[in-house]
Amino acid sequence: MKVLVVGSGGREHTLAWKIGRSPMVKQVYIAPGNAGTAEVGENVPIGGSEFNALKAFVKEETIDLTLVGPEQPLVDGIVDAFQTENLHIFGPRQSAARLEGSKAFAKRFMQDHEIPTAIAETFTDYQKAEQYLSTREAPIVVKASGLAAGKGVIVCDTMEDARNALNRIMRDKEFGPAGEMVVIEDCLAGEELSIIAITDGRDYKLLVPSQDHKAAYDNDEGPNTGGMGAYAPAPMADESLIEQVKNKIIEPTLEGMREEGAPYVGFLYAGLMLTEDGPKVLEFNCRMGDPEAQVVVPLMKSDLMEVLHACMEGKLAETPVEMADGFATCVVAASGGYPGNYEKGKIITGLDDIADECQVFHAGTARRNGDLVTDGGRVLGITGTGPTLQRSIDRAYQELDKVQFEKMQFRTDIGKQGLKYSE
Repeated sequence: MKVLVVGSGGREHTLAWKIGRSPMVKQVYIAPGNAGTAEVGENVPIGGSEFNALKAFVKEETIDLTLVGPEQPLVDGIVDAFQTENLHIFGPRQSAARLEGSKAFAKRFMQDHEIPTAIAETFTDYQKAEQYLSTREAPIVVKASGLAAGKGVIVCDTMEDARNALNRIMRDKEFGPAGEMVVIEDCLAGEELSIIAITDGRDYKLLVPSQDHKAAYDNDEGPNTGGMGAYAPAPMADESLIEQVKNKIIEPTLEGMREEGAPYVGFLYAGLMLTEDGPKVLEFNCRMGDPEAQVVVPLMKSDLMEVLHACMEGKLAETPVEMADGFATCVVAASGGYPGNYEKGKIITGLDDIADECQVFHAGTARRNGDLVTDGGRVLGITGTGPTLQRSIDRAYQELDKVQFEKMQFRTDIGKQGLKYSE
């Protein structure tokens, strides 16, 4: 089979790497890809929003399956565009991708279908939003309803912070059109957990639970980013908790989407807060998480291509999805200044010295004049595996020490939260 992966980040490198290992696959293309994806397939200079060019390429190269990595093309309707021409593509249709594309839709959906989540209200009017804030207490969360590359969620410790966040989103339009509607919700306390399901619209399989680290700096301080690292499996997710997640969140979500005429096919990501009252949904994503994919996918024993093919055929129920024993930790090396302003074009060295047991997944990289250079905020994800969480953490940082580029920044505490469960 020939497979096209749409996207250019660490998640897409991870997916292309895994798919390329399948005996079912003879060629992987990545559009547009990065310097790392070029090592596991063939990059194609077409952006994820160029639907007509992507369809033309798929037809010309007789691609058997297109797999969409990032959220924006899914929210914009790439699956609908392909399916109208009978082209095989994996991911939710536009109506289902609203679970991520509109936080307002997701919140209404959860309220209607009694899926546990924080108390919240949605606003398009600044004055009414400000008035609602005066009735709540800090800490509180202010969210741009639309897509904002993981940066449109602002956790506010004081009401002054909340008013500033509202001003940034609705008046300063820091997140552009994504902030035309805001969701203001009560702040949930507990530990965060990432759950990724793969589903054919009716049946589903859960991949190993993981934990992301969204804050830019150690000890979860600083602004939110797209994710500075992750580890899996998250040890706080025992069998009892997973059953709650299945019964109260995943199954009601899939059933609810079917009831609303928007059956969900693809990767369904649930970002959860483990509260005293049980797991509650912070957000849904309509694709694999990033950097969660960089720890979950390497732990898959099953052939991902076989699983995707089963989903397309509606036969996921009879297809086993096996995960390997052990743990994986991914540490993100980011450009200095990220998630704010940063410079590109910094030469990257040290990757030739990385041990074979460790995977390096490229995110923001490019080749220029023969040099590997930085080309984004999150540059590389270094994934280490091991029989224990501590071993996987040690391996990831040991290999990260070999990597260098000017103004490189990373967190030094990825996975630390999970270690207390093994002490």
